[in-house]
Amino acid sequence: MSVPVPRSFRLLEELDRGEKGFGDGTVSYGMEDPDDIHMRNWTGTIIGPANTVHDQRIYSLKIHCDLTYPEQAPKLWFKSRVNMGCVDQRDGRVDPTKFAMLGNWKREYTLEQLLTEIRRDMSSPLNRKAPQPPEGTMF
Repeated sequence: MSVPVPRSFRLLEELDRGEKGFGDGTVSYGMEDPDDIHMRNWTGTIIGPANTVHDQRIYSLKIHCDLTYPEQAPKLWFKSRVNMGCVDQRDGRVDPTKFAMLGNWKREYTLEQLLTEIRRDMSSPLNRKAPQPPEGTMF
C-alpha cells in the first residue's frame, strides 16, 4: 500500500517541473503569485496545435488548485477567448461535465497532463475547425 504524497509536496514537484520546462514547449504553467504559500493560483499557456484553427495561437489560462487538490480536480478557465465545446462562452471556464479529464479526475493526474489534454482536445473533430474569436481577445 502506498502513501499519497502530501498536497504541498505534490505542488512543489509540479512547480519544479513547470519551471524547468518539459516536452516540446507547447504547454507550460507556473505560479500566478510566487508568494501564495498555499499554491492555489496558477497560470497556463497552450500553443494551438498545427493543422487546426488554433495553429500558432497562444492561449492563456487560469488554474485554481483548491486545498482539496489533487484529490479534487482544479478549476480551469481560459483567459484568452476560444471557441471549444467544453468552454463556457460567458466566462471561459472549462466545464467538467463536458471535459472528461476534469469530470473523471484522478489523484494521479497533473497540471501538465491537464493542459496537454486540453491541447489535444483542440484537435478533436468538434474543435479543430470551429470558428474562433479574433486572436488576442480575452474573457
